Amino acid sequence: MTKNFSDVFYEVPDGLTLYARDYLGPSADAPVVLCLHGLSRNSRDFADLAPLLQKTHRVVVPEQRGRGNSAWDPEPSRYTPPTYIADMIFLLGHLGIHSCALVGTSMGGLMAFGLHALAPSLLTHLVINDIGPEIAKKGLDRIKQYVGSSMCFPDWSAATDYIQVGNQTVFPHYTRADWEAFAHRMCSERNGDVCLDYDPLISAPMKAAGGDDALSDLWPLYDGLKDLPLMLIRGGTSDLLDEACAAQMRARHPGLVYLEVPHIGHAPMLNEPGVAEAIGEFINS
Repeated sequence: MTKNFSDVFYEVPDGLTLYARDYLGPSADAPVVLCLHGLSRNSRDFADLAPLLQKTHRVVVPEQRGRGNSAWDPEPSRYTPPTYIADMIFLLGHLGIHSCALVGTSMGGLMAFGLHALAPSLLTHLVINDIGPEIAKKGLDRIKQYVGSSMCFPDWSAATDYIQVGNQTVFPHYTRADWEAFAHRMCSERNGDVCLDYDPLISAPMKAAGGDDALSDLWPLYDGLKDLPLMLIRGGTSDLLDEACAAQMRARHPGLVYLEVPHIGHAPMLNEPGVAEAIGEFINS
C-alpha cells in the first residue's frame, strides 16, 4: 500500500531523535494543520483524519517523545507538556512553518493552550478534542491507573482483548474488527511480542505530582484564546471533559463551534460520522 505521507526524523536540542508524519498538501504553499495526539497515543490516531484534511492543507502529525517512532527519553522527568511544546516549536522551525491550524486530542489540546501562550501568532484555528481547563478527577484517575500497567502481549489477539476490555465503555458500539484496528493503532511488534507503542514511564511525572496538583489553573490560558477561531469536540459520555466544564468553555468563548459526539467517551477518534468533515469545514472557514 502506497503511503500518503513522508517520514520526518529530526533531532531536538537535548539529543533525542523524534518522528512526525508529513502529509503534503495540494500545493507547495498550502496552509498547514498540526495534529497532536493524546498521552499514550501516536500519529496513527490521525490516519483517517489527515487524508481528508490533506485535500486542502499540508498535515503534520508528530509523535511526542516516548511514543511510536520517537525515541524514549532516558530522563522520564522530561515527559511533561512544557518539554513537548518546546519539541513542537523546534519541529515547526525545522520544517519552516510559521503558522498553522491545530487539532489537539486530550493532552494535545492542553499543549495547544501552551503553544498559543508562547507564540500567539502561530495558530490560525484550534480544534480541541475532549479536553478542557478542568480535568475531571474520574477520568484522570482512570488514566493514571492504566497507562504503563500492561505493556506487552503474546499476539495481536491478546492485545486486542486487552484494549477492548479497557475501552469498551468508551466505544460501546465497536465491533471486533473495530477493536482489531484500534489495537493496530496503539501497538507495534517488538521482540516477538505485541506491545503498546509508548514508554511505560510517560506517566511518571503526572503520578509523582499526585494528580490534583499536576495541573495548574488552565483557565487563563484558555481565556487567552478569545480571539482565535475555536472548535470544541466532546464525547457525549466523556469522563475527562464533563458537561459543566464544556458549558463554561462555551460561555467564555461565545464564538466557539461546539460538536458533541453521542455515545462516545474519552476521546472521539474523529472518524465518527460527519466529524472529520466538520473539522475540515471549520479550518477552511
